Amino acid sequence: MYHWNFSFLGQYLPLLWRGALVTLAFTIGTVFLGLVVGLLIGMGRLTKSKLLNWPLIGLTEAFRCTPLLVQIVWVYYALPALLNIQIPATAAAVATLSMYTGVFYAEIFRGGIVSIERGQWDAARALGLSRWRMMRLVILPQAVRRMIPPFVSQSITQLKNTSLVSVIAVPDLLYQGTVVTETTYRPLEVYTVVALIYFAMLFPSTLLAQWYERSQAKGR
Repeated sequence: MYHWNFSFLGQYLPLLWRGALVTLAFTIGTVFLGLVVGLLIGMGRLTKSKLLNWPLIGLTEAFRCTPLLVQIVWVYYALPALLNIQIPATAAAVATLSMYTGVFYAEIFRGGIVSIERGQWDAARALGLSRWRMMRLVILPQAVRRMIPPFVSQSITQLKNTSLVSVIAVPDLLYQGTVVTETTYRPLEVYTVVALIYFAMLFPSTLLAQWYERSQAKGR
């Protein structure tokens, strides 16, 4: 029978703590950049220009239909070889995670806008509102309420996605756990603690998302 022993982990907690901070920093940074990417792509997808729409659709499907791990490895190893440049691991991880979550945000943004009933658009036009004022005063306030739950869900998923950057030696929580495991040869204890740290970071966000969805349901 396996004998569990967590006592040795005390000396490694600062290392795991630094890894957790890196994970949180990656999550916050790539969520922010992903929102920018998503807004730009989503706005482009709302235009009627096929010249703009088709490339954006191709970009979106390329990121949505390939595994994130493959994308990270490709950007870090293959892209530098094609362009004959050096891409630091951190830059490759940030760029890939931001684009990956950005295309999902773009679909959430676009879906929220097009979900507004046609009568709302017609009523805004009947009031003589310009397109910008119509979006700002009528469409977006309604669409944002519908966007927030999937935005929150995707952002929570993004925190879990950051664990994949450990494959290119970005010192996140999972990577630091691997370092401790290679030093101590106690993978069960180490990865159990790593899992608990991830849970401690994710569970409050999940509760907040559920609370928001319930409050919105009551409001309706």
